[in-house]
Amino acid sequence: MAARVARFRCWSRLHRYGLVVCRRYSSGSAYPNVSLSCPLPGIPKPIFASVDGHEKYETRITTLENGLRVASQNKFGQFCTIGILVNSGSRHEAKYPSGVSHFLEKLAFSSTAQYGSKDEILLTLEKHGGICDCQTSRDTTMYAVSAEVKGLDTVVSLLSDVVLQPRLTDDEIEMTRMAVRFELEDLNMRPDPEPLLTEMIHAAAYRGNTVGLPRFTPVENVEKINKAMLHRYLQSYYIPERMVLAGVGVDHEQLVHCASKYLLGVKPVWGAGTPDKVDRSLAQYTGGIIKCEKDMSDVSLGPTPIPELTHIMIGLESCSFLEEDFIPFAVLNMMMGGGGSFSAGGPGKGMFTRLYLNVLNRHHWMYNATSYHHSYEDTGLLCIHASADPRQVREMVEILTREFIQMAATAGEMELERAKTQLKSMLMMNLESRPIIFEDVGRQVLATGKRKLPQELCDLINRVTAADIKRVTTKMLRSKPAVAALGDLSELPTYEHIQAALSSKDGRLPRIYRLFR
Repeated sequence: MAARVARFRCWSRLHRYGLVVCRRYSSGSAYPNVSLSCPLPGIPKPIFASVDGHEKYETRITTLENGLRVASQNKFGQFCTIGILVNSGSRHEAKYPSGVSHFLEKLAFSSTAQYGSKDEILLTLEKHGGICDCQTSRDTTMYAVSAEVKGLDTVVSLLSDVVLQPRLTDDEIEMTRMAVRFELEDLNMRPDPEPLLTEMIHAAAYRGNTVGLPRFTPVENVEKINKAMLHRYLQSYYIPERMVLAGVGVDHEQLVHCASKYLLGVKPVWGAGTPDKVDRSLAQYTGGIIKCEKDMSDVSLGPTPIPELTHIMIGLESCSFLEEDFIPFAVLNMMMGGGGSFSAGGPGKGMFTRLYLNVLNRHHWMYNATSYHHSYEDTGLLCIHASADPRQVREMVEILTREFIQMAATAGEMELERAKTQLKSMLMMNLESRPIIFEDVGRQVLATGKRKLPQELCDLINRVTAADIKRVTTKMLRSKPAVAALGDLSELPTYEHIQAALSSKDGRLPRIYRLFR
């Protein structure tokens, strides 16, 4: 061992003083003296991917004769993500039983005019290393496929068939009813109540209209939805003017050619009858409260059960993603941050956000405090979700209302810069993923007809000042609160008391004096 250390020190010393050391193969011949800063002899000159013009990184958009928009983003690699986004979701179901979009999501990639079953579709995609998915939200339905670039023609043909030529057989609809029932049961039984609370806070904030309509099919509507109703809905909303074909990692001209071939002049399976009038209602923020008394004591049993918790979500109206204030609200949401009481620390984990510093670090009995920002084309909702033991619900609500009031205080320079840096970091990190780039391209082009590049968004984030945060918060605090409450609600303050706290200077709830406790 000592001899090995001595040899290493000797070799290091020789290199330090620039002396040549002749290394040899085991056969005795010397290594070639080749500098790695020069091209290796006999090796072909490498060709590197390069961006040599503004058009190389811009999102290219072409509108076809029928109104369908084709958008693509350059990204090197042998795989691509392609999909069709439709301006259709649960907010458009005012004239239909709620749940039509939920059914269409479950029925996606089933049998079509060209493919006899879901298995045939999956086998076709497997030949190109492909996978498929369909997701619906309150305002958008997205059909997406990731596959090899060589299979572009097949993938666009398949997407056209899936979106415009679904068979919607009786067996498929019955299977979908079973899947929906199972999902609704699972939603009420899962330990994480966040999806259920999100439904409730939207229903409270936009009572009976647009984004407040149910995202999941209500139990009473499962049997009402049938093929004729689905066709009537598709006829109104699945039209070229409300669609975008988006692709990432594909040549734009090839994508436009495939779109013209498979999506131009195609007669959909529901025919060309007179469609119902498209619902163009604007979101009407109402505020309000929705309560769900529920026994949460057995939600997670086992050797380490989750204790019984009461979950509260309080929200206020923010703004749409089309407004200039959207970026300041995004920075504010990042500044609030938060998470669970058992989150691991470390740089970039949000441990210096307000909901950690002011709430979770000071009140050990709170299990969760997290900020969310939901934004749509005509409205938005900034909310905080918190959970604690049912006996401490009143105190928890007061802590949340005080945090809302403190948002209007002037943000510290370091706090603001940290939130902006974290937002930019999250944006750029997410946009490393091809499917996320696809969704970003599709959603922006569907909503605005163009796409803001990441650098433009970063510039907008950099311009946000403490005055902007104070201005948008002051405006937000003028709106009525939306409240969602789940669990044991015996200690929940009244809606009027919560509203009074959010209208006060310090965010404190009105005092209650009890003769007997």
